[in-house]
Amino acid sequence: MSINVRYSIIIPMYNEEAVIQETYRRIKKVMGTTGEPYELLFVNDGSTDNCAAMIEEYSYWDESVKLIDLSRNFGHQVAITAGMDYALGDAVVIIDADLQDPPELILNMIEEWKNGYEVVYAKRIKRNGESLFKKWTASAFYRVLQYSTDISIPVDTGDFRLIDRKVCEQLKRLPEKNRFVRGLVSWVGFRQKALEYERDERLAGETKYPLKRMIKLSLDGITSFSYKPLKLAGYLGALLSASGFLYLMYVLYLAIFTDAAVKGWASMIGISLTFNGFVLIMLGILGEYVGRIYDETKGRPLYIVQGFYGGKQQQTVQEHRVAHLNK
Repeated sequence: MSINVRYSIIIPMYNEEAVIQETYRRIKKVMGTTGEPYELLFVNDGSTDNCAAMIEEYSYWDESVKLIDLSRNFGHQVAITAGMDYALGDAVVIIDADLQDPPELILNMIEEWKNGYEVVYAKRIKRNGESLFKKWTASAFYRVLQYSTDISIPVDTGDFRLIDRKVCEQLKRLPEKNRFVRGLVSWVGFRQKALEYERDERLAGETKYPLKRMIKLSLDGITSFSYKPLKLAGYLGALLSASGFLYLMYVLYLAIFTDAAVKGWASMIGISLTFNGFVLIMLGILGEYVGRIYDETKGRPLYIVQGFYGGKQQQTVQEHRVAHLNK
């Protein structure tokens, strides 16, 4: 850890050209009021627009700006992990680049951190500018996650939070490939506190978490911290099997002890389809866990960095370039 960095601000970005200049300006303004040294760690998660080039340019004349340029899109949670691996500060703040989370709240997080809390996370009490479907699915996701997992993961919270250096070091020891950072932060423990806020409407651009990615994130969260889906599948399987056995006894009774014709082929087909559907769902749940085991056994790195820009070394390189051009 460097004694010259007090705060590390991790800003994952993916195609944020439309907003990144304003993001830089607002975070820079907020951190300037602290009067303490800080670094802005922008993590380019395989963007195809010019946001990485813009941050690289900022890093030439602003010593606090650093760019971690990933070789491709590895995903939001992995980008956050890359930022934590490179962070040097005593306190590490994670904030998205879309400005839905207000940078000004960082000052309140720092205050609570100085009061002794090792984790200070932002809890949303209102989500502005989002569709009813997005609000409903997000609310359902957090509550299903809370019920399904074996640890207490706060509801209505994202990745916007401050973590102490010792928390960051513990998170760096966790090797999961399918990462769910907010769950990992809850898992490591330490003193934690929530700060309530209203989430703003996205300033520009489109959401980077469509339904498909939200589903994957929810599966990562549930399968990383609980095997309750497997237990639930077992319970339902036992219930359906018992129901099927009782129905079989009823059919045999009619066939042996009565003259009544055995009817209900339509219901038999329905029951058969229900059982088959349940088996396929159970196989899908097992597949999710097996797939994650497979990911862990491959031993591949979480991400690949194709370039790192910023700090005094990068500033010196740029000065040499300017001097060469002026000859």
